[in-house]
Amino acid sequence: MNNRKIYVLDTSVLLHNAQALFSFENNEIVLPLIVLDEVDRFKRGSEEVHRNARKAIKNIDKLREQGNIEEGVPLGYDGIFKIAIKSNHHKYIPEGFQTNNDNLIIATALEVKKNNPERKVVLVSKDINMRVKAQALGLNSEDYRADKVNLDELYTGQDIYHINDEDMSLFYDRGEIAISSDISYFPNQFIVLESPFNKKALGRYDGERHRIILLKDMKNDVFGIRALNKEQRFALEMLLDDKILLVTMLGKAGTGKTILALAAGLQKVLNEKLYRKMSVYRPLIPMGKDIGYLPGKEEEKLTPWMHPIFDNLEFLLSSIPSNKKMSPESKLDNLISSKIVEISSLTFIRGRSLPQQYLIIDEAQNLTPHEAKTIITRAGEGTKIVLAGDAYQIDHPYLDSTSNGLTFIIEKFKNENISAHITLVKGERSTLAELAANILQ
Repeated sequence: MNNRKIYVLDTSVLLHNAQALFSFENNEIVLPLIVLDEVDRFKRGSEEVHRNARKAIKNIDKLREQGNIEEGVPLGYDGIFKIAIKSNHHKYIPEGFQTNNDNLIIATALEVKKNNPERKVVLVSKDINMRVKAQALGLNSEDYRADKVNLDELYTGQDIYHINDEDMSLFYDRGEIAISSDISYFPNQFIVLESPFNKKALGRYDGERHRIILLKDMKNDVFGIRALNKEQRFALEMLLDDKILLVTMLGKAGTGKTILALAAGLQKVLNEKLYRKMSVYRPLIPMGKDIGYLPGKEEEKLTPWMHPIFDNLEFLLSSIPSNKKMSPESKLDNLISSKIVEISSLTFIRGRSLPQQYLIIDEAQNLTPHEAKTIITRAGEGTKIVLAGDAYQIDHPYLDSTSNGLTFIIEKFKNENISAHITLVKGERSTLAELAANILQ
């Protein structure tokens, strides 16, 4: 009996990840012929989906060179890759189903199942509706999970360490404490120290010295911003630490992700002059990832989608005293025209090298894992990157809270000394906003 599973891939899988063909170990991959036609229609364009289409076509072409692609060619870990060319899938379309591409792909999977009764056949698709239809027809169906994380186990960036009152006093006196050898934390993980008499202190784990370092009270605000809860205090700590080159922040609306990042960026660029400029980017998912059809110049096209960024920056700049009595709007215009602040779409980041910048990516939950990787690899020498977003507010049709680029990066970088993460919990925008975020999920 052949124990290899047969995975039939939908177009959405290749458009999401061009390398998906190589993610199924020693099993058999079957690609319906109609998938090639659909992928071909996406090969022209500059967006991520178009690049994935072109890369997938190149991968398939390389596999074709290895032999008869209809009979099967070797694939990676002793796997097999086939294209279902001579298929009678039309007769497997169930009664009442339209003859469209999605249903033809399902029909191909049903045909493969009929021809291989002793083997497990699975249709893999990022399309929820296709998976539901397949399951209703008695066909195993799965989401593509190679780049997913378990959200219930997602790294939060903080933990609790219990100590006695004497050690708590020593911790405050010395500013650090060694921890038990049988306890391990992630580099730069934030720690809430608690003693029996309800004394608490905030610290950060130093992985190289295996110690917890005391977080001292911040005497000065950051562009008029002060931390309103411990998670915001943790966020400011990593945003202002020049040794941390990658910061990730996860949190629902109103927790302060964006304004904290912008305040820290302005502090580092304008006051400390440690970076050449602050760049703020957002993916343009709600606009269909293309602003070309909108009227006006680039700045005018971006304004509707970038309004939250402009509003936050104007609020922060209102805290700066000015001899010229300039309005916050004028201050921001000056910073943009002098290229000290740049606000743009992620559409324009590909191919660029970004040295000596404080780089903020807002709404990062709308990135694919590959897009997140592309952004981080743009970082030149002396650049700090901040990724912020809400895993439950995703506009991308093929991403969810477990498969987006932000949660992917959080998990992949949690062991690195140059990165830090915090999940913000409490909304601070207003009592009404916090209540709405909690009860209207």
